[in-house]
Amino acid sequence: MAGARKPSQADKEIESGLVRDFEAALSGIGQELEPGPFSTNDVVALSMLKQESELPPDDANKMPFQYVLCAATSPAVKLHDETLTYLKQGQSYEIRMLDNRKGGEPAEISGGLVKSMFRLLFHDRGLQYSEQQQQLESWRWNRPGDRILDIDLAMSVGITDPWANPTQLNTVEFLWDPAAKSTSVFIQVHCNSTEFPVKQPGGEKEVAFRLQIDTFKENKNGEYTEYLNSGSCQIKVFKSDEADEKQKIDWEKMEKKSPSEKEEYQPSHETTLFTECAPWVEMPYANNSPSPGFNSSHSSFSTGEENGSPNHHPEPSLPVEDKLLPTTSPQEAQQWLQRNRFSAFSRLLRNFSGSDLLKLTKHDFIQICGPADGIRFFNTIKGRLVRPRLTIYLCHKSFQLNEQQQQEKENGESNAVLSVYRAVYLEELTTVELTEKIAQLLGMSPSQITEMYRLGPKGIHVLVSNQMIRNFEEEAYFLLNTTKAETNDNYCIILE
Repeated sequence: MAGARKPSQADKEIESGLVRDFEAALSGIGQELEPGPFSTNDVVALSMLKQESELPPDDANKMPFQYVLCAATSPAVKLHDETLTYLKQGQSYEIRMLDNRKGGEPAEISGGLVKSMFRLLFHDRGLQYSEQQQQLESWRWNRPGDRILDIDLAMSVGITDPWANPTQLNTVEFLWDPAAKSTSVFIQVHCNSTEFPVKQPGGEKEVAFRLQIDTFKENKNGEYTEYLNSGSCQIKVFKSDEADEKQKIDWEKMEKKSPSEKEEYQPSHETTLFTECAPWVEMPYANNSPSPGFNSSHSSFSTGEENGSPNHHPEPSLPVEDKLLPTTSPQEAQQWLQRNRFSAFSRLLRNFSGSDLLKLTKHDFIQICGPADGIRFFNTIKGRLVRPRLTIYLCHKSFQLNEQQQQEKENGESNAVLSVYRAVYLEELTTVELTEKIAQLLGMSPSQITEMYRLGPKGIHVLVSNQMIRNFEEEAYFLLNTTKAETNDNYCIILE
């Protein structure tokens, strides 16, 4: 071009230097990638790796297995709160099952395969023991033949022996190999959050669910009962257009906030990481202990007719009291946080010892964890007990103690029998709960109790129902009369 100034030697040197710097900055990009086309799965994998890099570096907080839900988290979640993910009802969502252990760590799994059980639960654990359980039963009646949680087998990869318990509509399980290159299970949620509204002072609010995974390894008997770890994430389920609208509204809320306000919220991620949590209540006490949900064998039941000694029916074993002590080290405090479902605050409290945590006030916990978790944290750490809704006393002939075996009297000819009652504490006030409590006292499986009656006026047998239990008087007492079926090991219980 006429009149254009020719570049000077200095300009050429600057330009040459910029090119070298740019090429150096680009060097190494893509060297670790396999050759081949780039897909959307790679995008999800990269975002997943980005989230994993943000996890606490402490090995104590690292889960042996990592579970990743391929669905974006909401941007309108405050720091230190659990992530929230909106799902579409009935749509298949991928959950990647990853082995998170290092190569040098000792192998815990000898047989190769592990069993994972998925459950869809209410996020608020208190709702498990309230009227929400009745709403689940109502859902079952209104949707005959439908399941709450299901596996999309056609899309799942690397799983074997999938099984959906027909009596537990919210539970599925399968086997998988942690050493496999790729394991993904696609799940479908067929209920939505608006079907189980939670009553609040300002009106009703859609319920949040907790998608939980419990993983077990094989024991010496070939049963998958030895507990390994658990993970969960918070979700809300809506119809397809409603789920998109919820996510859109959350993004619009964040766009209206100032930069300083946005710092109080978590960034949204393309995938949802499951955080470590306590195992489901069906396997509550010890690590590596059998879970009723996985153990098909039933304990034998003796009515005590051959021997009235209570040694045949010992008290059910209770868990070792898990209290935080002033001498608890920061590492032990981290483990306590995991066991008591406070893993979301592990990184924040990683330097706190037991003495530090015990010095915190209720106001301190609320400031750190928010109102809901703060109150729960305070009550847990102070060991506050919650009174049961109903207490009753039950006596069976197997509980009766011969008075001569208890104390020596001057008159050794006395054959008096001391009737011993056991206290039963009820929270749900349902026949299912009462059946489980009675079965535990008698050392049998709840499935063996097929009928339960209360002795009424003039010796009539009245069927025990939820309504009857709700009308039991506080500290009512009953004699348990057990009748065994002639053809099987089932029993009929009569409350006298």
